[in-house]
Amino acid sequence: MKITFLGAARKVTGSCFHLSVNGLQFLVDCGMHQGLDSDAINRQPFPFDPKAIDAVFLTHAHIDHTGLVPRLVREGFQGKIVATAATAELSRVMLADSAHIQEMDARWMTKKNLRAGIETPVEPLYTVEDAIAAIPFFEKKRYGETYAFDRVVRYRFCDAGHILGSGTLELWYRDDPEKKIIFSGDIGKKGNPIIQDPVHADETDYVVVESTYGNRMHKGAEDSLEELADAVRTTFKRGGNVYIPAFAVGRTQDLLYIFNKLAREGRLPAPLDIYIDSPLAEEATKVYFAHPELFDEEAKRLFGTKAKKTVRVHYTTAVQESMKLNQVTSGAIIMAGSGMCEGGRIRHHLKHNLWRPECSVVFVGYQARGTLGRAIVDGAKEVWILGDKVAVRSRVFTIGGFSAHADQKELLEWLGLFKNSPEVFIVHGEEASALEFEKKVKETFGFVTKVPAMGDTYEI
Repeated sequence: MKITFLGAARKVTGSCFHLSVNGLQFLVDCGMHQGLDSDAINRQPFPFDPKAIDAVFLTHAHIDHTGLVPRLVREGFQGKIVATAATAELSRVMLADSAHIQEMDARWMTKKNLRAGIETPVEPLYTVEDAIAAIPFFEKKRYGETYAFDRVVRYRFCDAGHILGSGTLELWYRDDPEKKIIFSGDIGKKGNPIIQDPVHADETDYVVVESTYGNRMHKGAEDSLEELADAVRTTFKRGGNVYIPAFAVGRTQDLLYIFNKLAREGRLPAPLDIYIDSPLAEEATKVYFAHPELFDEEAKRLFGTKAKKTVRVHYTTAVQESMKLNQVTSGAIIMAGSGMCEGGRIRHHLKHNLWRPECSVVFVGYQARGTLGRAIVDGAKEVWILGDKVAVRSRVFTIGGFSAHADQKELLEWLGLFKNSPEVFIVHGEEASALEFEKKVKETFGFVTKVPAMGDTYEI
């Protein structure tokens, strides 16, 4: 087998790995790049023929793992898109939303160019029609069951514990003898809200492992809960709102669970008004509740209770409803996508409120280099949002304990569960994080390790 690293190599986003074995070609993930120069990167020609790809295995539904699938289909892909049922259902709503954003951004840029005398229209990366056309190619698979593809490979998903439906992919391929490679996907930390903890395989010859937090540890869960509660309490006392950039899939549902818990325990005032300004988040939440079989026991108890509700959740769908939220000047928690402030409605809320010192912005997830969220977290005094310069006067909180990713300690524990000594490829982390994690893996286990660069190919 040959494996080529086409994304998430010494960077976090754009997960995509190309496999060729016994005349067949596969992709593991086909994700969108995010951050600096991402639009230009996402528009580059694929370094393979989409018509020649026999199957795409998706580890989970986040756009940095699935976001180029509609473009792949538009350019001739006719194979299978293999994923868990929850990943397939979440991808349906996420890809349609991503396409809508692409169309809106293209129209906005075209209008802006026309004002500058540039008449060539900007084309979206892909359209809603392209996203819809990709859905029939999805095949839904169950956790823990082994499937065969054309007698060349066998594969199985196990729960990665990251978001609903996230999977670690085990793939066996014909060799002499048969060999096995595991793609970790995004590994969840133990105790993530709602979903089960990660499930682990016993042995493998090769493993491709993420390293998003390969050079750091998360804060303790209780410390993070209290920091979040304190951020909300102090902001309300100052007469402002709390704005949370949150991924519509995973983080939004986790936060609803957490706020419910804090209000029930009396650590936040009840009833607590939470505005979910994301049609995608509303649709994703429906998918979550359609799969209670994937919940952990605590989530089943909390969501199944008939006790008095301590959180009032308000969903906004229309753009006009979103705009009206700017009239809610205090006492509200407003969550909107995207999680790195690179798209979606959070940019509009920050444009209208980031300059307000009584407000707060709470970051509860990783902010990739080159994103608006990273600039704010790194202490920028002013930022450009939708063409306007905006002063950063709101209080900024970064609460790492709510990340859905395993930290360095948990990643090492995950690798340490293998009963043999696999060769390790370290991906899905900024270069400094990936290289430091490689050093830790060598020191701890003595494994053979590699940190691939973009485009690197290995024979395994």
